[in-house]
Amino acid sequence: MRAAIYEEFKTPLTIQNVPDPNPDEQGVVIEVKATGLCLSDWHGWMGHDPDVSVPHVPGHELAGEIATVGSQVTKWKVGDRVTLPFVCGCGICPQCASGNHQVCDNQFQPGFTHWGSFAEYVAIQRADINLVRLPDELTYEAAASLGCRFMTSFRAIVDQGQVAGGQWVAVHGCGGVGLSAIMIASALGASVVAVDINDEKLEFARTIGASETINASETADVVAELLEVTQGGAHVSIDALGSQMTCFNSIANLRKRGVHVQVGLMVGDFQHPAIPMNLVIAKELEILGSHGMQAHRYPEMLEMIQEGRLFPEKLVGKTISLEESLDALVNLDKFEGIGVTVINQF
Repeated sequence: MRAAIYEEFKTPLTIQNVPDPNPDEQGVVIEVKATGLCLSDWHGWMGHDPDVSVPHVPGHELAGEIATVGSQVTKWKVGDRVTLPFVCGCGICPQCASGNHQVCDNQFQPGFTHWGSFAEYVAIQRADINLVRLPDELTYEAAASLGCRFMTSFRAIVDQGQVAGGQWVAVHGCGGVGLSAIMIASALGASVVAVDINDEKLEFARTIGASETINASETADVVAELLEVTQGGAHVSIDALGSQMTCFNSIANLRKRGVHVQVGLMVGDFQHPAIPMNLVIAKELEILGSHGMQAHRYPEMLEMIQEGRLFPEKLVGKTISLEESLDALVNLDKFEGIGVTVINQF
């Protein structure tokens, strides 16, 4: 098969012909029809993720068709249209037993712990636990956009933030995670304030549900403006970028007993950000993390898509070829373009 590979961290990727993968007894091989480019892939390429070893094939936001099925797989057959969360559970550890596969003690992560989906085929373990059947009307490109950013935002908004109609929600960063969070929170009836430094992204945020926007590069005090716009602070605030400033602002702009959800990865120099702990205590704030979403939670999200309440296809910014991904991945940190870039030509 053809795959995009980097032999060392921070070095150019190349297209190589490598052996087709084989499934283990509980796994499948998926013919990749579409796969998204995510900043997490860039962090892996930079060497920020200890689970990534070289040589490596990135890619974790995928959708496709089952090509081969392991001997112990009972729920799936060749030809099924599927996707999966980027964190796959083992099904037997204490976390999985409690339903929290997204923090499984023995995680399988395509594109991180194993070779990923910037390839014609990808092997997936524990298929009966982790695969999700795609509705016929959902395109592979839209399904690929769900695999990390959208479903992570869904869990952050619905399960962790428990957003409800009538609340104010602040979203810091209008990349794929932030735009997904805006769409989902708005669909639940919340009023959303989108924060970014790019007017084009902020304008797009309004088209998918943001009630208010703030350009952080043109605002002297983002927190003060948010407190004013929301008449006392957000009920729920999301750091969808992952920087010391956006993390701090997301906590500081909460009203009393508000909830901050950290979704943007905090890596490198950002691993230990300053936190306004005085406000956390005085306002009884909650600080939560959100790391993916379990396969068994997909039905509610897919139902909202089928009902016409969520439109992940609107977040697909452009589609590219596997060859074009070589440059696109290494430039992800420039935050160019709007929405999710999806590879659909292999």
